[in-house]
Amino acid sequence: MLRYSKKTMERFMNPQHVGEMKDYDGFGEEGNFKCGDVMDIYIKVKDDIITDISFLTYGCVAAIASTDMLCDVAKGMHVDEAEKLNAKKVIDALEDVPAVKTHCSIMGLLALKRAIKDYKNKRDGVTPELEVVPLEEVREANKENVTSPKIDPHTIDGVSLQPK
Repeated sequence: MLRYSKKTMERFMNPQHVGEMKDYDGFGEEGNFKCGDVMDIYIKVKDDIITDISFLTYGCVAAIASTDMLCDVAKGMHVDEAEKLNAKKVIDALEDVPAVKTHCSIMGLLALKRAIKDYKNKRDGVTPELEVVPLEEVREANKENVTSPKIDPHTIDGVSLQPK
């Protein structure tokens, strides 16, 4: 079973920044085919400063806790500074995340970077190009995700969701 710090568990149980944001200035989404997590980040920006930030996720303990902490860290930052954030800063603020779960912290950062890019594109009047993923890459990722014997829909991080 994975062990999380008290701070990580507190963030997971009582996230401060969870929720969909209306009238956002930037939106970013990131997903991981292997674990099934999906992260949405919303930002409000004034004079290139992140004034508000929130997230929605379908994710594990580490994904929720690290993204909530990321929101604390990024709020009040200039967008250029927030684009340079790394997972170490977020993990250090949580005191610890199991090594096998660090990809969850990175996912929130990637969603934030996409939200900042979305904001900058709107600010600068740029129409973004669509990202094209080769069909074979999608098929392979879906095959691995759907057929993996390691995925148990009745547990989260090894903790059973079934009533005793």
